[in-house]
Amino acid sequence: MPFYKFDSSDILHNRIKAYPRIRFDIQSGSVFYNENVGLNGVPDGHLSLQELTNLVGSDSTYHTFITVNSGLAGFNTISTTAFAGLDYGDTITASLPQTASVSFEYHQASDDRLHIDALRNVTDFYTYKSNHYAFSSSLGDKATQPLTLVTIPSIFYGSSLKKGSIDLKFYITGTLIGQLQDEHKDGNLIQVGPSGSTGSGSVAGVAYYNEGFLLLTGSWNITNESQDIYDGTDYPKWKYFGKTENEAITPVTITSSSYSVEASGTNYVPVATMLAHANKADLNHSNNPTYTEYGQVTGSSSGSLGFYEKVDLSIKNVSKYPYTEETGSFRKETYISKIGIYDKDRNLIGIAKLATPVRKRENDQFTFKMRMDF
Repeated sequence: MPFYKFDSSDILHNRIKAYPRIRFDIQSGSVFYNENVGLNGVPDGHLSLQELTNLVGSDSTYHTFITVNSGLAGFNTISTTAFAGLDYGDTITASLPQTASVSFEYHQASDDRLHIDALRNVTDFYTYKSNHYAFSSSLGDKATQPLTLVTIPSIFYGSSLKKGSIDLKFYITGTLIGQLQDEHKDGNLIQVGPSGSTGSGSVAGVAYYNEGFLLLTGSWNITNESQDIYDGTDYPKWKYFGKTENEAITPVTITSSSYSVEASGTNYVPVATMLAHANKADLNHSNNPTYTEYGQVTGSSSGSLGFYEKVDLSIKNVSKYPYTEETGSFRKETYISKIGIYDKDRNLIGIAKLATPVRKRENDQFTFKMRMDF
């Protein structure tokens, strides 16, 4: 089997910029991702971080683990005291699958808000885009004002969220009462619908595209008619976006509200393009048993002087000829169906299969273009 080395011009590297679609629908505490239900072992609205989807029940043999070492890495499911009692080399396990989904974190005025405080620096950094990003200003103080933090894990979007793609919708009994979009691609989430609704044209929050966060602070009544109760006797507001009836804040009665979060991710996919050449007079012999005439005695012999293969086998003539009773002149032909890719140590690392085998005659010359993304 011949081996050919790729020249520097035979391997091209580039990357594809893709925009994966993201949509979450939330109703009564249930989350649905891209209008699909969850697979086995993975809840609705979640993605498995390990791409394992067949884990059902507590009898799963799959688990993730960490070996205790000087790095002191561990899972957040084990307490500091329990971790301190472990020895180097001990194994800490955690159940699978580990999943991720969109989350909504509502804060009242008096709440501790560690996640909001952690955004202080990045929030102030983005003030060059809009004053609505400022952690504390005449537009509000994010350390005390009621707000909701929407978190979208990066497994859903890749490198960042696409600027201007955010689209939030607030429904009551299936009727759209409010819609937010980043019309100017500056991070300001502006109420754009329904047309003429209360608060139209106002900024209800900001988007952190690189970090995957949305911060909603809109405090006006989107509508004064609602069957639900938000944080006491309040009406629907953007700061309550994503609240469901299973939350601990009382009194809360949320049965008719539903929400949707739509966006596009920005994902870069590295791509390697490889060119494999089949030049004239090359690759016209095969070790496939069908390459020789059928019915011949094949075999080998060995002795004190070495190992010998039969050398007088006739090659099958597959040359096409226009007459049915005659055989055309013999020409060596092969059919290329696979291309193997090897590393520098000649270890097979990939196989490219052709949809249809390509006939290769001695005067033929082909270039096969292979592309691999990862």
